[in-house]
Amino acid sequence: MNGNGGKHEGAREHGRPGERRGDRTPLTAVLTANTISTAGSSLTLIGVPWFVLETTGSAGRAGVVAFCATLPIVVSALIGGPVLDRVGRRRVSVGSDVVCALAVGAIPLLHLAGALHFWLLCALMALTGLAATPGRTARYVLVPDLAERAGTTLARAASLFDAVSRGARMAGAALAGLLIAVIGAEYVLLLDAATFAASAALVALGVRGIRAAEPVRDAPPVSLTTYKAELREGYGYLLRTRLLLGVTLMVMVTNGLDQGWNAVLLPVHAERELGGSTQLGLLTAAFGAGGLFGALLYGAVGHRFPRRAVFAAAFLLAGAPRFVVAALTGSALPLAATMALAGLAGGMLNPILTTVTYERVPLELRSRVSGALTAGCELAMPVGGLGAGLLVDGVGVRGALLAVGGLYLATTLSPLLFPAWRGLDEPPVAPRERVLARTPA
Repeated sequence: MNGNGGKHEGAREHGRPGERRGDRTPLTAVLTANTISTAGSSLTLIGVPWFVLETTGSAGRAGVVAFCATLPIVVSALIGGPVLDRVGRRRVSVGSDVVCALAVGAIPLLHLAGALHFWLLCALMALTGLAATPGRTARYVLVPDLAERAGTTLARAASLFDAVSRGARMAGAALAGLLIAVIGAEYVLLLDAATFAASAALVALGVRGIRAAEPVRDAPPVSLTTYKAELREGYGYLLRTRLLLGVTLMVMVTNGLDQGWNAVLLPVHAERELGGSTQLGLLTAAFGAGGLFGALLYGAVGHRFPRRAVFAAAFLLAGAPRFVVAALTGSALPLAATMALAGLAGGMLNPILTTVTYERVPLELRSRVSGALTAGCELAMPVGGLGAGLLVDGVGVRGALLAVGGLYLATTLSPLLFPAWRGLDEPPVAPRERVLARTPA
């Protein structure tokens, strides 16, 4: 066995017997913090594109801002996996939220002072993207340890994590649409900054003293060689695991297309065809409401059905239909119904993928592989927002919606076509087998 992995595993396992079982406080703190932070991110998701459209009137510039916000997400995910264990998941989560609070809060303050240039807006959104991903990943990888401490099952904790996140997106989106109409996009961003600060405080206080959240004490000394070796371990495991690689490639494409939808296509469609920010917020909330119900439904009964069948059907419903309906109708009601259905289907996806990832990644590689997964899944997001903005300027909103929807449909057919996806229904790999699977011969 690799020496680094063995030490890492031991550091995590040795502290567990003395920790109190049935303690739900840390899990509750992480879920609540993630809920507040996600709600704030929904404010940004709607507030920033609308702010750009209001101040510049350009879909292309909205795409440029989306590119600047998402490219650093990929960079931080590409190199950040080993950092989570070195610095500690609690510290990373808190530090991430503090930086995001300062960067997002600076946007409206500089605008009100007349000092917000377009390049500065792009830079602040880039800083937000760079800091946000490590915090989300840190909370995500804590869930299995905190679920065990709380005495709940992994599948239930994964479904709950996704459900509360989707509920937060729903509430944040509805609130953002209404607040933009009432007080303006700049003040919505101030509220977003406050949500990041609240999330930081919850994790700082609620996860104190949890060994899984603290730095690994007996890890090898920090050096470029060991860092590269640990980074290579995470990416190597991902590349050798066909199912996880297939998941990464498919979600990479769909995340890029979704970024184009969220950052450019839907805001522009709402501004030009549907009547304004209130409709945008309500449409996004309908998607979030469906997602919340879908995640809860999967946690209650969905896990009884074959994962591959549920996953394939859900992805087909969650993707292309909303693009087509938006392109062919000019009113909010049919699109709202379609987005609610898409959200319901989409709510079943993350619990499946989260559970499969937890089942197949060994404990000592969880942070590194999660970082690699995040990087791969978000690799196309910068191109998605930028490409959507250029498409709108080039062929119009309707043409862009149909083109992106067609690509989405082609991508979501892959679970039905490729054998690697059969692994969704295979039994979990035993922890010892997972460790041996990565051991050099």
